Amino acid sequence: MRRLSIGLPLLVLLLALAASLGTIVPQPLFASREGEGGETRRILVLSNPIHTDIAIPVDAESLARFPFLGQSGVPVDDPAARWIVFGRGGRTFYLETPTWADLKPMPLLRGLTLDRAVLHVDVVGALAEPSLSVQGFEIGPAGYKRLLDMIAASFATREGQVVPVPDVRYGQNDRFFEAIGWFTALAGCNTWTARGLRAAGLRTGLWNPLPLSLTFSLTQFN
Repeated sequence: MRRLSIGLPLLVLLLALAASLGTIVPQPLFASREGEGGETRRILVLSNPIHTDIAIPVDAESLARFPFLGQSGVPVDDPAARWIVFGRGGRTFYLETPTWADLKPMPLLRGLTLDRAVLHVDVVGALAEPSLSVQGFEIGPAGYKRLLDMIAASFATREGQVVPVPDVRYGQNDRFFEAIGWFTALAGCNTWTARGLRAAGLRTGLWNPLPLSLTFSLTQFN
């Protein structure tokens, strides 16, 4: 018990130190000096106290890259649709906690330890920006393509087809899909968002497990 009482605070301290360093050390370390010609695209980073999403515009390129969304019931063809929102999370927590009022011990435990991963896709209309929960960035065509490729590669497939999670959705505009890999709190939703943003050509912190550290690093390094 004494070892536990000493080890647990030490572990928390080490994690806090790692998160702090991960926020202030940029990845990549040096900004790219290579210019990118062509028309830029605006993407958004949406955040709440524990989770971040990437929003891409509803346009010809995104619709062509993700044709299965409309086929799976995501209303990307709605005239009011402006943004397709992608987020990655732990299967149990994501599927069983649509609101904070639905929070239960077991999904929380799975979210903090190890679980299968799923992707959540939503469609929204116009968003007010900038705001405390919305950051916007302009990226070039090559970065936009890399971002779409990274998102597409995150979907699990079966016989060449993406795999929707049956009978679970938060509303009429969203859908869950099986994702590649496993989910842990140390490499969770926000580190996935950061990886996508780096693919797009943006700089993030070295390790961003929390939305606050990710949004701070985005502000500092871009």
